[in-house]
Amino acid sequence: MPRLRHLLTLLPLTLAATLAQAEDWPAPIKQIEAKGAKIIGKFEAPSGLTGYAAQYQNRGMALYLTADGKSVIAGNLYDAQGNDLSTEPLEKLVYAPMAKQVWAKMENSSWIQDGDKNAPRIVYLFSDPNCPYCNMFWEQARPWVKAGKVQLRHIMVGIIREDSAAKSAALFAAKDPQKALEEHEAAGKGSKLQALAKIPADIEAKLDANMKLMDELELSATPAIFYLDDKGGLQQQQGARRRISW
Repeated sequence: MPRLRHLLTLLPLTLAATLAQAEDWPAPIKQIEAKGAKIIGKFEAPSGLTGYAAQYQNRGMALYLTADGKSVIAGNLYDAQGNDLSTEPLEKLVYAPMAKQVWAKMENSSWIQDGDKNAPRIVYLFSDPNCPYCNMFWEQARPWVKAGKVQLRHIMVGIIREDSAAKSAALFAAKDPQKALEEHEAAGKGSKLQALAKIPADIEAKLDANMKLMDELELSATPAIFYLDDKGGLQQQQGARRRISW
């Protein structure tokens, strides 16, 4: 599944990146910065070049300053064996820190737990109570959830129908939100979940914050699914799939 390359400009820079911006960059690097790129930091490069990690138009970008300091080359650098020498520094300086920030934001969002709290893998998904594909994914995930291998965290939103937000509010307001969500998903099209006539202010604030996060991540549909792979990299899946492997 694709790494979250498109999230780069959506969240604040790390402290290291902020400090890096304060450095007095060489003139060619400053020119790239003036065109809208954010310079994150330097890294070692071969052949007398000096590497710079930047983010531009929602993507990481490698810059290579020539030995005389007068020119800069933008793009990936390959060695004689065809290895991309830009991947590792961009992953370390740009993508990994941003992935941690995205994960922290989801941890701090309002979600409903589904599964064992001690499950070794946590999966976040933006979910709408009226979303049939959310229900499909819920069904697909049952073997992993019931086996205690996966904990789903449903970040509830309301985007599909007029009563979606009020139904999400009803789940948050339930005496046992986890049980209410399970009953709703297990029933599928036969769900008897009733939308709240009036959403309490505290729950409305939770839903608004979840929607804001969804907008920040440039997500337009549910389910939007996020998890950390075995190397700690943040992975995203849009929609349910016929086969799932974690």
